[in-house]
Amino acid sequence: MTSHRIDKHPILPPDLRSDVGVTWCGQPLTAKLGETIAAALFAHGIHIFGHHHKDSAPQGIFCANGQCAQCLVLADGRPVKACMTHVHPGMCITPVEGLPSLPRVPARPEMSPVANVETQVLVLGGGPAGMSAAIELGQQGVSTLIVDDRDRLGGKLVLQTHRFFGSVDAVYAGTRGIAIARRLADEVRRSPNITVWLNSTALAVFSDGNVGILRSVGPPKTGNSEVGSGLLDRGASADTYTLVKPDVLIVATGARERGLVFPGNTLPGVYGAGAFQTLVNRDLVRAADRLFIVGGGNVGLIAGYHALQAGIDVVGLAEVLPRCGGYKVHADKLARLGVQIYTSHTVLSANGADHVESITISQVDADFAAIPGTERSFACDTVLIAVGLNPVDEFTRKARTYAMKVFDAGDAQAIAEASAAMFTGRIAGRQAAQALGSTAAIPEEWHQMVAVLGSRPGRTLTRDLPARQTGVFPVFHCTQEIPCNPCTAVCPHQLIEIPGDDIRHLPVFTGVPGGKDCVGCAQCLTICPGLAITLVDYRKSQQWPTVSVAYEFTTEHLHTGDAVVIVDTQGNVLGEATITDIRHTKHSDHTVIMQLAVPAALAKQVAGIRVPAAWSGAPLPEAVEHLADDAIVCRCERVTAGEIRARIREGYRDLNELKAVTRAGMGACGGKTCTALILRLFREEGIPFTEVTEGTLRPLFVETPLEVLAGVRETADD
Repeated sequence: MTSHRIDKHPILPPDLRSDVGVTWCGQPLTAKLGETIAAALFAHGIHIFGHHHKDSAPQGIFCANGQCAQCLVLADGRPVKACMTHVHPGMCITPVEGLPSLPRVPARPEMSPVANVETQVLVLGGGPAGMSAAIELGQQGVSTLIVDDRDRLGGKLVLQTHRFFGSVDAVYAGTRGIAIARRLADEVRRSPNITVWLNSTALAVFSDGNVGILRSVGPPKTGNSEVGSGLLDRGASADTYTLVKPDVLIVATGARERGLVFPGNTLPGVYGAGAFQTLVNRDLVRAADRLFIVGGGNVGLIAGYHALQAGIDVVGLAEVLPRCGGYKVHADKLARLGVQIYTSHTVLSANGADHVESITISQVDADFAAIPGTERSFACDTVLIAVGLNPVDEFTRKARTYAMKVFDAGDAQAIAEASAAMFTGRIAGRQAAQALGSTAAIPEEWHQMVAVLGSRPGRTLTRDLPARQTGVFPVFHCTQEIPCNPCTAVCPHQLIEIPGDDIRHLPVFTGVPGGKDCVGCAQCLTICPGLAITLVDYRKSQQWPTVSVAYEFTTEHLHTGDAVVIVDTQGNVLGEATITDIRHTKHSDHTVIMQLAVPAALAKQVAGIRVPAAWSGAPLPEAVEHLADDAIVCRCERVTAGEIRARIREGYRDLNELKAVTRAGMGACGGKTCTALILRLFREEGIPFTEVTEGTLRPLFVETPLEVLAGVRETADD
């Protein structure tokens, strides 16, 4: 069977974990110790995990974050989420065909008491916000417990191979997300006041102030699993239910993917950006061959760049707004690499029988309605949905209902960049400490930094190219006001400044010939998160100056003397240039300096290079028309948008009533993936939210075997 693992990556080291044997439908597969079932199956090109009992629709992954239940499989006879369950040697994995049979329960099960734990502060979530909150509490001497459902700390940071924007001093700007995760985890490790439970899921908040935790306890395979450097053997672990009673609760549970309603939206091959990044950047699995992205925010733009780094063809990106909502430098990186971005376009359908084979998009008018006759289809095997996130805030809402002392941080509070999450975490940590009697104040600068780091992209300005034609100097290709200052911090002679006191202003170069001037060290190139700085050097030749550009792809196919295509900031082809040197500097953290001999007339315009690719992003000769009205709203119960709209038009205004008559929200995920889509249908039907009654949340927010809650122990008769 063909392997779909990523053996060489420009940023990530190879996966050196031991191989273990598992079976899929009785056939032997090789998996990596500690990886999830989903990663193991994708590594072997298996994307269909079963078929739905209602209509036999093929099921795969969507969120890869434990928030939906679309990736259900049977592992050793028990239904589990493939994205959250780790393999163990000899595991027998089979697809779910129809409704799975429940495991046999002993007639007289032996039960054990539920464990009870008390702590001053319980932090739900070990991402940037949760770790920052815990670190702040640890410094205040507060006993803190972090609970996270993954096998390592870091949250989404462990998926982010790119450098972060923001402030160098405040949030490690210019450092890759994976490195920031390690730094924060190291700080957590050093604090004697912080305890970490990994592979542990928060289930519910109760009226007596307890928080139910499903904890997986098992021997670590390598390193210290308690702080995220090791992995747990889930096959040798035992799930135990524990009630944790905190004096103060901090919710830093992050966000879940937003879905979209369109025909074919549940086909295997349609999944969220977080799922894609998890498979590619965490699990080193080549999760697609030809990818089309829906959504031009930072998440979609960054995921496209990550795909290209992993050797995946990005066929195109569709954004419904007239311009991408993410940082322009992210969009520019894709454009320079030849990815076509279709603004003012929407997805009409994902097409295929058992897996995505193509996508059909259309241009939209000023009211975002599809314009007939503008349909285009593109061959692809994966459609990545990156249309935003919804906060995982049910724990916060329930805790406030029960008058608990609770604070939230990160995306659970408001969707923003991870850099902002670190500061909201610090603030939540101080708030929790104050609630326990600490007199430590919260600096006003922290709130100001949250506002800056979480701000939307500002103005796009016009930059004039430098008139200078002597010496060496940087050329800035960033034109949009966003929070970012790494280049100012790294220049050894402090020749790059941001005017004023707002790091969202554009940087400028202040060196002058004959005075304090650039020496060509290129540190500003390698630290720039947007790869938006080049160096132009006239010292060797006035006619053919050397242009240095940052490059973050493998260089095995490039050599000194090769001709490459040079492009400007928007990706327009300028011509060809010759590689004169490929520099791997000691402190560049995998960013390569590509030096080119460029004609003087073009030197200052060069923003990057485009390596010729074998793939094509051209549309198919004819648009693929999807006739069936099968746009799914509720993935768990396969309820269509048409069914929901019909009930709304009949007068239904209560989500509980809709659940009763359609089963929407009644499935395994408990309405986490469909509720926002149903509310969107109400809005499209002209029904104000004030007329809609919210659905009743389940007592438990995550599916849990009853035997675990009851503390059932297996007996010798099992």
